[in-house]
Amino acid sequence: MDTIVPRRRGKRIAYALLAACALMAVAWAGWSALPRGLRVPARDVRIVAVENGIFRDDVVLRASAEPLNSVILDAVESGRVEEVLALDGTLVAKGELLFRLSNPQRNLELLAREAEHAQQISNLSNLRVTQEAARTDHQRRIADLQFALAQAEKQHARNVTLAERGFLSSAALEESGDRLAQQRRALADEQARSATEAEVRRTALAQMGNAVDGLQAGLKLVHSAVDALAVRAPVAGRLTDFRLQVGQKVRPDQNIGRIDDPRLFKLAAQIDEYYLGRVAVGRPATVRHDGRTYPARVSAVFPQIREGRFAIELSFTEAQPARLSPGQGLDAQIALGEAARAMLLPNDAFAIDSGAAWVFVLKADGTTAVRRAIRTGRRNDRQIEVLAGLAPGERVIVSSYAAFARAQQLQLTN
Repeated sequence: MDTIVPRRRGKRIAYALLAACALMAVAWAGWSALPRGLRVPARDVRIVAVENGIFRDDVVLRASAEPLNSVILDAVESGRVEEVLALDGTLVAKGELLFRLSNPQRNLELLAREAEHAQQISNLSNLRVTQEAARTDHQRRIADLQFALAQAEKQHARNVTLAERGFLSSAALEESGDRLAQQRRALADEQARSATEAEVRRTALAQMGNAVDGLQAGLKLVHSAVDALAVRAPVAGRLTDFRLQVGQKVRPDQNIGRIDDPRLFKLAAQIDEYYLGRVAVGRPATVRHDGRTYPARVSAVFPQIREGRFAIELSFTEAQPARLSPGQGLDAQIALGEAARAMLLPNDAFAIDSGAAWVFVLKADGTTAVRRAIRTGRRNDRQIEVLAGLAPGERVIVSSYAAFARAQQLQLTN
């Protein structure tokens, strides 16, 4: 009887394992041959070499000319523009009429105040006349009483003499004394009454005078308000941003322009917030215009940061350009320190994306760039001082990193 012999599968398994190893080796070789990192066209990046050079510790900026002294024109009163007598950009003299407003309400108020003032003056005059008549009447009565008292004193003196000689009874003498005392009391009462009324008259006149003075002050204010409808130049200079038209409504405190001093100018500029701690009042600067250089200094620093920049003002320390206009642009350079040798990179777009804290450095093959942390120091608008992380001669991508800021390695392609 024949016996079934099982088939041997060892060779098949060995061949399968050898084939699998061969496929893995091919795959590994293919994967190793592929480029590493994010693929970036070489034409889209800018590459420079790190170099040693002179770092110039300054900042170059574009500044605009502004008048050193300006006076803002605001409307004090509301009204309708009836007449415009000045044009924007013209030179005006102090006190020159610029425009005229109309306000019927102010005119009516002025008429009412004038009528009230006239009425109070009339009342004060009538009071003075009445008080003068009363004073005259009191003086007349006092004079009559003084005369009567003098007659009573003479009569009483005669009666005393007659009584001493026995020609007048004691009762008649006593009656004469009573009449004398009565005359004295009457005179004293009239004098006291006259003094009291005089004091009352003085108080009333003073109060009426104060009321008239208050009305006079109010009338002056109304006159000033009416006069303010005719707006005049507070100072001499060039009229700027003046756009009023006849028929236009003007509100109180509305800005209607300004008057600039056409002789003296300052410069205003915006600087990157990186320099906030280094730019201070008094820093020397230079301004170039028409091929000439003018010395200047930082006169004001405004630390409020808006959109990554802060504002400064520069003033000329000596002569200024002969012809400047508000808003005219000039090139300025602020000195922040002394020039010194340093390892340098250009201040390019990469500094905005990475904050100059890291860069992409090319390897020796020239096609692979790896991300590397660096430490930087001072900057100006053209240069960045490198303190650590790079060596002279190494090549760095300095164009924008916005498209590949999260990558760790780049593969440059043609």
